[in-house]
Amino acid sequence: MSEERNNIVKISELKPGMNNVSVRVRVLEAEAPRTVNTRRGPRTISEAVVGDETGRTRLTLWGHAAGSLKPGDTVEISGAWTTAYRGQVVLNAGGRGSIRRVDSESLPAEDEIPEETPRAPEDWRPPRRQGGYRGRGYRPRF
Repeated sequence: MSEERNNIVKISELKPGMNNVSVRVRVLEAEAPRTVNTRRGPRTISEAVVGDETGRTRLTLWGHAAGSLKPGDTVEISGAWTTAYRGQVVLNAGGRGSIRRVDSESLPAEDEIPEETPRAPEDWRPPRRQGGYRGRGYRPRF
């Protein structure tokens, strides 16, 4: 498998609504997994703060990825997506992506990672989901 260096995005380049994002980051903070209730039922998540030489952002890990990182880890995350929360871009990773360890020398030390975080445009709203029955769940018959 060839390494896809050209597809790596820097933290400062993240914008809300991006899909299939790949980043190389150092984990600055990591929380233990917890269960939250979503529209699809209970899900396991954990949160972390990650950064590179251009800035830092919050990372939400979903499902099997929750709890997989610890402070100091250097990883490449592929198949991630971005959202926005309280005006800041949030990186998300889970079932459809991968997390792999990378050489720590390829990323700056924790004290060299800038405090800047990518901001979402003030007028940004997530795209509306296209509704309709998708063959899952209960559908009343009238």
